[in-house]
Amino acid sequence: MLVHSRTGRWTAWVTFAVLFVPLFALPLLVIVAASFSTNWSGAFPSGPTTGHYAAAVRGESLQALTTSLVTAVTASLIALTVGTWAALAGAALGASGKAGARGKKVLDALFMLPVAVPSVVVGLAVLVAFSQPPVLLNGTRWIVILAHTVLVTAFAHQSVSAAIRRLDPMYEQAAASLGARPSYVLLRVRLPLLLPSLNAAAGLCFALSMGELSATMMLYPPDWMPLPVLIFTATDRGSLFTGSALAVVLMGATLLALLAVSRIRTKASFR
Repeated sequence: MLVHSRTGRWTAWVTFAVLFVPLFALPLLVIVAASFSTNWSGAFPSGPTTGHYAAAVRGESLQALTTSLVTAVTASLIALTVGTWAALAGAALGASGKAGARGKKVLDALFMLPVAVPSVVVGLAVLVAFSQPPVLLNGTRWIVILAHTVLVTAFAHQSVSAAIRRLDPMYEQAAASLGARPSYVLLRVRLPLLLPSLNAAAGLCFALSMGELSATMMLYPPDWMPLPVLIFTATDRGSLFTGSALAVVLMGATLLALLAVSRIRTKASFR
């Protein structure tokens, strides 16, 4: 920590606990408690049960979790590919002179536009744009995946762009001076150096896609219902405890995926 005195460290930890527990940890703990309950008496849930989890890992709930995972993985991979390509192209533009620097600013603004407006606006835009030929995606799973990709690509682009700015150009210059082709420098020097940031961007995109609801509500077909939509539907019809169990399953699946990405990122950092 940046605080060097013992009193200061204790004060910092106490302040952190006072702010973190009621604002972040307590609401999540209440959801976990509700997922094991059958009713709410007073300030706390009661009636311990594991029946909600039995329903949360089979049938429609399991299919919704699978849908969320497939959507998040697909959208994250596409977003990471497009965002990385755009970040590399933007870096090349920025290094080509004043005109290129202006082009880079325009490119950055275009990629940030989807997160500058509410996600429901992005959902409506995708719905209007792809509900007519020649590209008719409405009513298919691909319109949901496309909307998630549009929403998370900005984060991949910004993460990789920031990592590119921190790269030491000496490695690329050394490889080029030894006769390496630009494609070789990109694949064997630049991308390996960016691997920790790419993994971090992939984890961020995955987590954001797993929790996306607003745009998804406007687009999902009946046979492609992600888990956040099922959670909203359950709580909307009054099944609070079932919805809590589904929310815990969603949190658990997301955390496990992020832990896996974190291990990959840690190994990449020591390469």
